[in-house]
Formats: sequence, C-alpha cells, structure tokens
Amino acid sequence: MSHALFRTVAVSAFAAGAALTSAQAQTTLTLSSWVPPAHTLTTGQAEWCEMLAAKAKGAIKCNVLPRAVSAPPGTFDAVRNGLADISFTVHGYTPGRFVTTQLAEFPFLGDSAEASSVAFQRVYDKYPAIRDEHKGVKVLAVFTHGPGMVLNTKKPIAKIDDLAGLKFRIGGGMVNTISKQLGMNVTLKPAPESYELLSTGVMDGTLFPAESVEGFKIDKVIKHATIFPGGLYNTSFVFMMNQAKYDALAPEVKKIVDEMSGEFAARMLGRGWDKVDRRGMAFMQAAGVQFTKADAAFVKAVKDKTGSLEADWAKAAEAKGLKDPAKVLAEFRAEIAKQK
Repeated sequence: MSHALFRTVAVSAFAAGAALTSAQAQTTLTLSSWVPPAHTLTTGQAEWCEMLAAKAKGAIKCNVLPRAVSAPPGTFDAVRNGLADISFTVHGYTPGRFVTTQLAEFPFLGDSAEASSVAFQRVYDKYPAIRDEHKGVKVLAVFTHGPGMVLNTKKPIAKIDDLAGLKFRIGGGMVNTISKQLGMNVTLKPAPESYELLSTGVMDGTLFPAESVEGFKIDKVIKHATIFPGGLYNTSFVFMMNQAKYDALAPEVKKIVDEMSGEFAARMLGRGWDKVDRRGMAFMQAAGVQFTKADAAFVKAVKDKTGSLEADWAKAAEAKGLKDPAKVLAEFRAEIAKQK
C-alpha cells in the first residue's frame, strides 16, 4: 500500500471512529410534563432543552415523553429516581415537604411572573435552607406563575362574603391556607383536573392565573373572574434535572447547563408565563367572562384575614433552618420591586 493511500485510509478510519465516538457520547434527556403539550410549562422546558442542545453542538438531544411519568405530586421523586431526566413540579402539591418556598406564594406580591421568578431565584441562590429542601435533584431554577385570581361559574365576587357557598379547586401550598383564612370551601386537586371538576359541577370555581383558562380549556365553563392587584396568591415551582444524569455529563456540557440554569431559566420561564397570561386575559374577554376588580375594601379585608400567615410561615421556616425569615421575605419583595 502506498504511503498516500495508507494515509487516506487512516484518516477515513479516524473520521469514522470520531463520528462513532461522537454518536456514542450524545446524551438524550427525557422531558416529562403533566400539563397539556401546548401549555407554557411544557413548551418552556422543551425550548430550554432545545437551546441547551444547540449550545452543546449535538452532545445533547431532547426527547419530550408522550405522557407524564408520574402524577403531579410524585414528579419531584420521579425525577430524583430517574424516571425522567427533566421536569417541574409545584412545591405545594406535596404538603409539608417544602416550607421555605412558600415565601413566593403570599398575597399581593406582584403582577409579573418574570419579576417574581427572578426575585425568587435570587433568594433561593442566597439562602442554603431553601436549597436544602430540594436535595436529591439538580435544581435548574425556581420560578412562579403570574398573579392568582378567583374564577367561578356562578356569580361575581366583589367581597369576601361572596365566596361563601361556593366550592373551589386549589393547587396546594400557601393558597390552601389563604383560602381557608377567607372561609372558602376548598379541595386540593392538581390543575389538569379542573375542566372535569368544573364542567360536571363538582366544583364551582378555581384559583388560577389568567393563563390557565386557555391552558386547561375552561373558557366554556368559567363565567366570572376577580382580579387582585399583585394577585390574591402565587404558586412556586421548581424546574429540575436528575442529579445522576447531570453528574454524568461531560464537563463542557455541565458548564452550559449551569450557564442556562438559575436566573437565566427563571427569567425565561417567568417571561413565558407573562406572555400567556396576557393571552389568557384576551381569551377570557373574547369568551365573555365578566371581570371584577377587587377594590380597596376587598383588598383590606383579605389582608386583615391573612395577616397572621407571614408570622406563621416565619416560625415554620425558622424550624427548617431559615434564619430571620421575615428579613428574607422583605428581601424577596424588594427584589420583585427592583424588576419593575
């Protein structure tokens, strides 16, 4: 064999070997979502993963699973145990497990999911006690949805007394405590069950951000919406990856994951939620939903009824190792204000 021919064969063999090595090195990340395919949570995590794949130049590819690997309350453990590589969950879906994160769920925090999510992430990054509640997974970001409102099928709600006699679905967490303080009759159920509960009359209403009317297709059953400045409540989420999957990534890929985690992902998910909240408001208007804006008297009545919740939370959060929770909550509110 001539020297030139040998060199050509050797180069070809090396290229084939490199291609094979590259193919073998590609990591597939499975994404699980327990909300509909078009929901901002599903599309948001898929978009994040596609951005990761592009930045990693083919070392990663993403596979959105056709159905959730777990019901919403079991999602944290499903990711921890490797049933899916990436997913998200609502902290409040597992009562008692997450306490410090409830700081992001109080009434009247703000009108922007992006602002609240970035502020939440900054507080999460600063305080180990909040991070400690998430042991077992690689946290990509914490974030919130937009301001929560009261939606129902029966009547306008303009004061606390109007809530009486109606049955509401809620998602859990601080909203559970808030609603009980307001004397509401509530049942803890995951969001995807809302249409069935409302359309069959099992429930008369639900507490949701604007987005969810379109996201969970309840526009045909919801007739009334009450809006509160800063939201009646909020919901905190965690976006997460299986720790072992993260640990097994090549160092250069880990670096990209880290760059796209934290505030980057929180801002991206929050901004996406603000966009669909705006769509949701337009969707409700088109569907003829009757809006009621909570007036100063209604807001004051809610504050009076829920005034003890911050102190109760502070005591519980301190027991979880968060030092000076009242100061941390004040910092969180200040961070939200900075985003405006």
